[in-house]
Amino acid sequence: MVGAESFLIGLDFGTESARGVLLDVADGSQIASHAFPYRHGVMTAALPDGTGLPRGFALQDAADYVEAAEVILAALGSGRRIAGIGLGFTASSPLPARADGTALSALYPSDPHSYVKLWKHAAAQPYAASINRGGGAFLDNFGGKVSGEWLLAKAAQIQAEAPIIWREADRFIEAGDWLVWQLTGVEARSLDFAAYKAQFSAGSGYPSDTVPGLLERLSAPLPVGSSAGRLNAAWQARTGILGEPAVAVAVIDSHVVLPAVGGVSPGTLVGALGTSAAYLLLADTDRPLPFGIEGVAHGAALPDLWCYEAGQAGFGDVLAWFVSAFPRAEERSESFRLYDAAAAMLQPGDSRLLALDWWSGNRVPYADSALSGLIAGFGLHTTSTHIYRALLEALCFGARSIVDHFRAGNLAVDRVVLTSGLTRRNPLLLQIMADVQATEILVPDILNPTAVGAAIHGAVAAGVVADFPEGSARFGARAYDRFEPDARRAAIYEVLYRQYRDLAASRTVRQTLSQLGAGVVEPTTISGTAAAGRAETARTAIGRN
Repeated sequence: MVGAESFLIGLDFGTESARGVLLDVADGSQIASHAFPYRHGVMTAALPDGTGLPRGFALQDAADYVEAAEVILAALGSGRRIAGIGLGFTASSPLPARADGTALSALYPSDPHSYVKLWKHAAAQPYAASINRGGGAFLDNFGGKVSGEWLLAKAAQIQAEAPIIWREADRFIEAGDWLVWQLTGVEARSLDFAAYKAQFSAGSGYPSDTVPGLLERLSAPLPVGSSAGRLNAAWQARTGILGEPAVAVAVIDSHVVLPAVGGVSPGTLVGALGTSAAYLLLADTDRPLPFGIEGVAHGAALPDLWCYEAGQAGFGDVLAWFVSAFPRAEERSESFRLYDAAAAMLQPGDSRLLALDWWSGNRVPYADSALSGLIAGFGLHTTSTHIYRALLEALCFGARSIVDHFRAGNLAVDRVVLTSGLTRRNPLLLQIMADVQATEILVPDILNPTAVGAAIHGAVAAGVVADFPEGSARFGARAYDRFEPDARRAAIYEVLYRQYRDLAASRTVRQTLSQLGAGVVEPTTISGTAAAGRAETARTAIGRN
């Protein structure tokens, strides 16, 4: 029986930093929170020792997760009796490790393939395409294709490009599962990661013939809400935590938020709007996977429910790119404030621009991480505010497309809940979302929802609550802000959305954007003789000038 002076800790490991919250078991209140940035951040240009990285690489150092976990657990838990700890983690972010849990980046610091391949690592997409061409029943619940962001493609890349690292890797494991392993000393993988990012199923296990040697580097997963083990003695000493808290198996960060925001019942669509965006639709009946939707699994995100998953590879990072590239103030937060204020003065259609939200590739419906973004309609009237407004609208059009794909598959979307950082900072975005969707948007009034969701997983693992509905009622959101659609704006957006959909559906547009995104520019449509003739003509013209 947990005493009245017990607490829960939830850890949210995001793209740039980690955050933790401390909850009082007795009344469910948030006592404290603490954030810590990763020492090396996201590595896209070079490794810590200066080794350069190829195009499309996005890596992290597993040691940064350990450092962040120690700092946060000590800040929140030192001297307190902790009942349970839960973790949410970006995915798919796998790494190669030794059998004792040592990350290979600690042993091979100059080899890029020894590091965590972050979820937005794009260089594995060709391997995903190869896996997809091979086919197999394991693709049935994933629209016939895996993404280059997922574990199978990243394993294939290491096996093909870094055979020494692959040979030295006893395990290939999601970073969230790996950190749980560090905290407990027990390798306990999560069904959530395994089902959605490695195509595990209860009936057939992991795919058996996609990557040579992969099966022996994986292990059977545990359901969400399971205890991976107790926080081990070394970590208790390092953090000052009292008691022997249960550590829940890790969960995908966009999934772990579900119980914190009331996402525990069928017909609820929860969108987590962060650097990227993830959309989860809960159902109590099995239906064929709708066209374009990324995947579905039963009991992996929450017990006894089907959870259909979709997402946008770029969301908040698209807006962050823009205000960083075209700042209006020295501080980025002030640039955001100024752009939001100016964009709010515009009405739908005022910008005369239309954008495709593929700055980091596309997940739904094309599953192509090489796709790049597009803004159409530029004129001499165009301002930076027009561009910013068009990007906001494009993100909402991408979200609308996902909802349409769900509904086209005869899945009920009765309630839309949006959460995570952007929902607390950008009311303009939420109003545009309501207008584009032509439906009410609910935003839970709760701080640190992802970390709170992780804490609820810790509560279930520790037996503080019997199940996730009870955990949601005790520790989750109790009130919601509501954004209602405006009929006039919604009618204009309906026209713009059809234009967005037609532009996105163009095979020529997609082929061009994919080639540009991949850095592929080849004269494939010109015969050798014609190409040579044109080149000579060009040289002659240049000589005359």
